[in-house]
Parts: sequence; structure tokens; C-alpha cells
Amino acid sequence: MATDDTPYTYAQAGVSIAAGNALVRAIGPLARSTRRPGANAELGGFGGFFDLKAAGYTDPLLVAANDGVGTKLKLAIDSGQHDTVGIDLVAMCVNDLIVQGAEPLFFLDYLACNSLDVGQAETVVAGIAEGCRIAGCALIGGETAEMPGMYAPGDYDLAGFCVGAVERSDVLDGDRVRAGDVVLGLASSGIHSNGYSLVRRLAADKGWKLDRPALFDQDVMLIDALMAPTRIYVKSLLPVVRSGRVHALAHITGGGLLENIPRVLPDGLHATIDADAWVQPRLMAYLQAQGNIEPGEMARTFNCGIGMAVVVAADDVDAVTAELEAAGETVFRIGAIDAGEKGCTVRGSAESWSGRGDWSATFHG
Repeated sequence: MATDDTPYTYAQAGVSIAAGNALVRAIGPLARSTRRPGANAELGGFGGFFDLKAAGYTDPLLVAANDGVGTKLKLAIDSGQHDTVGIDLVAMCVNDLIVQGAEPLFFLDYLACNSLDVGQAETVVAGIAEGCRIAGCALIGGETAEMPGMYAPGDYDLAGFCVGAVERSDVLDGDRVRAGDVVLGLASSGIHSNGYSLVRRLAADKGWKLDRPALFDQDVMLIDALMAPTRIYVKSLLPVVRSGRVHALAHITGGGLLENIPRVLPDGLHATIDADAWVQPRLMAYLQAQGNIEPGEMARTFNCGIGMAVVVAADDVDAVTAELEAAGETVFRIGAIDAGEKGCTVRGSAESWSGRGDWSATFHG
């Protein structure tokens, strides 16, 4: 029977209240840097407020999204690169909101770890704040949880939660899509935040030297190419969406082009994507060659260079392309919408995506 009467403390259990308080003080200026109409972005209360009237809405619908960064975080932890995963976290949420036509308004984060490293956590939150500034939303709160026994020493996990608003008349729900519409593709900035379980498997099996120049680009370290943050499309897309010329948007995440485009199509319409319409990024070609990955598998695993699909009427292609390019996007005309069973087909020639001949892959959903 224990006789030691030494008082127990939370710190002895592996949780530092002082470190948590230090982090709140450190990230206060980061949150304030994301202020926007409707939010003061002050931290410390039990909840964060947002004033929809101050943001200029009259008959809004609220749209909510939450997401994480997946096993890209493991790559960040192993490499010690924590400065951009916060951008990824924001991007995965706000890009899902703009697909509904919604403007991201405010963001909250959740960081869970074994024990809190204040400097590391501040670096992560600085990335979250940067993502919020890029997206135009306010970081109004969050939660940090130290859970020794739940996470291995040095590990942490992230989750993000974002709320946006769209005027009732401007909602994008796929009802505007028609046969004859054109699919435009906006270039991705890299792998974004999906497919990293396969990336890490390849890195381990093939013995990649992450701290050396990439074989496909000697000017970039391989780890930097793999960790490039997810592109945030909100500010370039929002004016075009509000103009009424966008019929649908598809954020190309897990499931790739094949499975994400059908999510925004009504029954009776099928998207056909031409893989020859854009040059496969060298990073994607490297992944495919290293894993001997079939083109169809690429189309349902990675974004393959297209981070967002934009469906517009054929008559609006030139105007929308010009506006998006002026906003900094690289735009490709990648496909069309036809009558048929709801789904998507990606096809290419022997010259595209290392196909052994003309190839195609189809998903019905």
C-alpha cells in the first residue's frame, strides 16, 4: 500500500498549464492580424463572436466545414518543418466553403499533442494566421490539448473549423450545371494535403533523401517540394462566383479529379476530362514514376496539377479565364459536361501521364 504523501500536480502528469498560458499570450498578436469586418479576433474567452450584419450580409446562409492535414503532418514532424502546415489546415477548410459559393468568415483550430512545445506551436499557429489572412477570414479562437499517453512524444495533430456565409440567392449547389458547360482547371501548388500516406510509403520504400535537391528540380529540396502549402483559391474565385458566371466548383482533394467533380454535378450529367489539356507537373510525374502508378490511379489519388475545377457556360470561358488569370491563377480548359450517367471520366493519350497507350478511367457517383 502506497505511503508516499507527496502532492500530485498536473505538471507531474505531463501537462503544463504555464506553457498553455504562454502560448495564448504568444499567439494573441497573430489572431489580431486576421481581423476583418465582423470579428475583432481577440482570444481568451470561452467562445468567439462574429457579427454577420457588420460583415454586410442581408439574407445569408451559414456554411460550415472542418478538416485536417492528414499524414502530411508526419512529414512536417519528421522534417521539423512546421511553418506551412497551418496554411494547409486553413486551405482545406476554406476551399471547401468557396465551392458552396460561401465567403469564409471565421476560423478556429484544434492542436493536440503529447506535451506542449510553445515555440513549435506558435510556429504552427503563425501558419494558420497566414492562411486566414490569405483567405480573408478571422482566426477567432482555438483549443490546445496536451494529452500524454494519447500521442507519442514529439507528435501532434491539427483540426480546423471554418464558418462562411453566402447570400441565399448565390448558393452553388450544382443546379446551374448544364450539358455543354466547360470545365476549367486551376493549377495546384503541389500535392496539397491528400495522398501523403502513399507519398510517405514511397519515400520509405525508395529511400528518398528528403534533404537533397529533388531529382526533377535541382533548385528545390525534395522536402520543400513535398511540403509546399495547399493553394487557397478564395480571393480569386469569390468575385467570379458573385458575378453569377460560375455554375459549379469542385475542390480536388482525396479522390482526385475522378471522384470530386461528380460531387457537384446533378443526376444525368457526366464530366469528361482531357489529361492532355495541361502538362503533368514534374512532381506528379516523379511520384508516378517512383511508384509505377497507373494513370487511372493517379487520377483518383492526387490532384495531378489541378487544385480546383470550375464549371462555366461555354460563352463565359474567355471572360472567366481572363479574370482568374488577372487574379493570379493559372487556368486550363480541361474538359466538358455532357449528358450521361452522373460521374467523371479522365482520359489521355499515350503521351500523357506515362500511359502505355490511350487510356481512360471512369467513376460513377
